[in-house]
Amino acid sequence: MAIQTKVKWAKLRVGILALAAMVILTILIFLITGKVNFFESKVTLFTYLSDAAALTEAAPVNLDGIQIGKVKSIGLSGLKDPKRLVRIAMEVPESSLKNIPVDSVSSISSANLLGAKYINIKSGKSETMVRAGEEIPSLNAEGFDSLMEEGNTVMTSLQATVDRIDKMLGDIQAGKGSVGKLLVDETLYNHVLAVVDQVSKLAEALNSKESTFGKLIYDHELYDDFRKTLGRVDKMVDDLQQGQGTAGKLLKDPALYDETQKTVAGIHKLVDDLNAGQGTAGKLLKSDELHKQLSDTIAKLDLMLDKLNSGQGTLGQLLVNQQLYDNLSGATREMHLLMKDFRANPKKFLRIKLGLF
Repeated sequence: MAIQTKVKWAKLRVGILALAAMVILTILIFLITGKVNFFESKVTLFTYLSDAAALTEAAPVNLDGIQIGKVKSIGLSGLKDPKRLVRIAMEVPESSLKNIPVDSVSSISSANLLGAKYINIKSGKSETMVRAGEEIPSLNAEGFDSLMEEGNTVMTSLQATVDRIDKMLGDIQAGKGSVGKLLVDETLYNHVLAVVDQVSKLAEALNSKESTFGKLIYDHELYDDFRKTLGRVDKMVDDLQQGQGTAGKLLKDPALYDETQKTVAGIHKLVDDLNAGQGTAGKLLKSDELHKQLSDTIAKLDLMLDKLNSGQGTLGQLLVNQQLYDNLSGATREMHLLMKDFRANPKKFLRIKLGLF
């Protein structure tokens, strides 16, 4: 019985020592990491907001982005001011008060659209520091709500885009569209391979020395001929610059240039005279009287042609009267026969008669 009691006390002492060691180890870990300082006093600061914006107790409290404390409590303030409906108590170390000026402002922030919210204190520039139990002015949470709404809109648009991409990928996997057919249609794939093979053969033919393109690249004689052609072109350009030949003189000879200028001036004067109605051509362009005479002459010609077409007059009968045309043709044939007979036997038509009176 005494031995069992000693064993129980031994187990109890071991358990107590183990528990004490764990507590000491936990305290040492918190002290080393700096997350919790059990020996530092805490103070409370307050801020008022129009909306808690889903902020929770124990949420971090940051000073210019660095965590210094946590949210102690969140509750309704009971005030009628719409911007001070929610009262938030923040627990921070007393030593941090020296870094918080009285003109600092607090606001609800979030690391991202889906992240947990926290209080962020933006330090001011005043030389006076805030004291324990005082209020830190806050920024309205409506801006954050608007940002969240915009973020939700962006997320909705992004989801719609993702849905369209997913549908497009489904169509491709199902073999719909050109890309889908290219992936799943063996015939189209074989056609593409055939085209690639033809392009490869074409590239080989172009790189071959036996092809026209290959000869253009590898044939030294063709290269020399091309160089000679370039040399002749260079010589022709030099001759032009030196004023040789007709084209060179046209470029370099001042006399020819002056004559050209005179010719151009003469053409300009001729055009001016024409526009001024001088000379026959100018009058033809500008004279109303000459225009009237030409119009009358053309009208008379039209009248004469109408009479000819209608068979009036000798010429008109000649044009439209078939019998007159036939008679005239017959007379012409007889005249030809007579002239032919005359050339063949002129004595028949020429007789000389001598007589003495």
